[in-house]
Amino acid sequence: MTERLLEGKVALVTGAGRGLGRAFAERLAALGCALAVHGRRETGPAEYGEGTTLTATAAAIAETHGVRTIPVLGDLTDGAAVERVFETVTAELGPLEIVVHNAGGDIAAEGGKPDPNDAVHIKEIDVRAVLDRNLLSTILVCQAAAKRMIPSRSGRILTISSVAAFIGREQASIYATAKAGVVHYTRCLATELRPFDITVNSLAPGDTRTGRFLGTRTVDPERLVEEGTLERIATVDEVARVVEFFAGPLGAFVSGQALRVDGGGQCWPG
Repeated sequence: MTERLLEGKVALVTGAGRGLGRAFAERLAALGCALAVHGRRETGPAEYGEGTTLTATAAAIAETHGVRTIPVLGDLTDGAAVERVFETVTAELGPLEIVVHNAGGDIAAEGGKPDPNDAVHIKEIDVRAVLDRNLLSTILVCQAAAKRMIPSRSGRILTISSVAAFIGREQASIYATAKAGVVHYTRCLATELRPFDITVNSLAPGDTRTGRFLGTRTVDPERLVEEGTLERIATVDEVARVVEFFAGPLGAFVSGQALRVDGGGQCWPG
C-alpha cells in the first residue's frame, strides 16, 4: 500500500480524464491528496476507450483511494476559463498546494493527430492549436497557480513537456517547439518563484502506452514488453511514479529541472 505522504493536501491535475493525466491523478490520490480532475470535455475519457465521462472518472478515483475529488471542465487556452477552474477548485476543496499541468498534446484544432505536423505542411489553424494547447495553456495555468501559492509561500508546480523538446522529430516540429517552450518557461518560472519556496519542474515523458498513443500509431509488439529491456514503450505507471518525487518530500529542494522519463533513450545533457 502506498504511504499517504500527501494526506490533506489539495491538488489539481489538468487533462486528467484519461492517459497520463489519469495516472498522475491516481498517484496523487493514492498519496492522500484531495483532487480536482480537470478535462476539456465531459466525454473526453471515452475518446480512446479509457472511461466514460470526467464525472465518472473523478468518482472512481475517489472510491478507489478514499479521497475527495471533483471534476472540473475548462478550456485552458482561455484565461477567463482558467480562472474559473482555479476558483472552483479553491471554493470546493481549499487552497491549491500541488498543480500538475498535463493538458496539451499533439491534437490539432480539427481533431485527431495532426498529419503531417511538420514545419512545411501543417496548416495555420493547426499550428495555433498545438502552440495554444501546449505552451499558452502552460503559461496561463502556471500564472494562475503561482499567484495563489505566493501568499502562502509554498507550493509545487509540475508541467508536462516531452522528450520531443530535446530532439528534432520528423513530422513533429511544431509540437516539439511548443514543448521546448514549456521547458524553458518552467525553468524561468522556477527562478522567479524561488523566494516563495515554490518548486517548478517539468516531467518529459517519452513514448508511453496510453490509449491515445496506441490508438493513433502502429506499434512494434516487441516494444510492448514490460521488463527485460529499456528499449520499450513505458507504462503510464512508470511515468506517473515520478510525480511522487516532484510533489512529495523528496522534491522539496528540487526546482527548475526537466526530467526525461524515457528509459535512457536520450542520454546527454540538456
